[in-house]
Amino acid sequence: MSTPWELRFANRTQRMKSSFIRELLKVTNQPDVISFGGGFPAAELFPIEQMKEACNKVLTENGQKALQYTTTEGYDPLRQWIADDMNTKGLGITKDNILITNGSQQALDFVGRIFINNGDRILTESPTYLGALQAWNAYGPVFVTADTDENGLVTDTLEDIIKQNIKFMYVLPNFHNPLGVTMTLERRKRLIELASQYGVPLIEDDPYGKLLFEGEHITPIAVLDANYHNSQGGQFGGNVIFTSTFSKILAPGLRIGWVIGPAEVIKRMVQAKQGADLQCSTFDQYVAYEMASSEWLPEHIETIIRVYKERRDAMIQAFEDYMPEGTTWTTPRGGLFLWLRLPESCNSLDLFPKAVEEKVAYVPGTPFYPNDGPTNTMRLNFSAADPEKITEGVRRLSVMIKKAITEK
Repeated sequence: MSTPWELRFANRTQRMKSSFIRELLKVTNQPDVISFGGGFPAAELFPIEQMKEACNKVLTENGQKALQYTTTEGYDPLRQWIADDMNTKGLGITKDNILITNGSQQALDFVGRIFINNGDRILTESPTYLGALQAWNAYGPVFVTADTDENGLVTDTLEDIIKQNIKFMYVLPNFHNPLGVTMTLERRKRLIELASQYGVPLIEDDPYGKLLFEGEHITPIAVLDANYHNSQGGQFGGNVIFTSTFSKILAPGLRIGWVIGPAEVIKRMVQAKQGADLQCSTFDQYVAYEMASSEWLPEHIETIIRVYKERRDAMIQAFEDYMPEGTTWTTPRGGLFLWLRLPESCNSLDLFPKAVEEKVAYVPGTPFYPNDGPTNTMRLNFSAADPEKITEGVRRLSVMIKKAITEK
């Protein structure tokens, strides 16, 4: 008699859902489809030659160590590089405040493991990063949401929301996924004040922060919070846990991210990681350190910025040329995404099969809302296609949208 597996699964699996984006990739992974769906960096910009050199150097100079187990916390020189990089921003941390993770996605899962009990109220922006919702759904939280606009999280009405027995708050201040917007300095400061006043921890997710196209970098929330709480001399404290990754400036295939937090938080996350996978790949950490600490990295990041800005501009120009009246969009100052709002009569989820018929793909906006949200939105990635394909893809998209409006 075969095992009835469905009857054996834990109750929490009922709350686990497949990533809409990952499922979408199965549909759109065809050579004739122009996809704006995945959050892909430009593969042609991957530093393949530099990675070959880094791999050879690691194997030649540290092969035995790089192929051996290492500590759960991660490779010390890599953690120190991350600490030094954040300290240039004024944070004041040591490597002991850092845990290396399998991408920043694993860091989000660890946040769920060590903080979320069934029924806990988690405050997020609306919309928010789909991967965070997927990481936390299995732990049974209740999502409470705050509005967003072109300046990021709306803080004017936040106090009434944050009073609602919130366990922690999750924000993406730089080049928001999916919106592409950036939270202003004034709103970051107000957020810190409210979080401190009501004792609500903040999770600051910043995978795109180095990819600034124009203007000045805005001080990270973690730094503002540390200053607010008078943290000095490496005694990192306050209310913020910070996550980031090498996926957008080196290569996502490395799966090297990190989380920064107070010592007691990192200790619990280390315990969570020991139960999950013991450690990140030792070899990948050695290679990531060789690449990150190299002299060519700043120039490489500048190249990424130049190419992505050109592609963002191409997409916005194509919107202006082809999109019907009543369509609006965000203009991100960096990152990989922008947010398109269709006329209210359009449902982007229902229209997705029609877009595939036109050989173009996007991510409908609905899955990014923790609770109910508008159905006429979509997220578009501009980093993975060249300007010519972007223009043609937007033209195809506009054909589908205009047909839908006509039919309505």
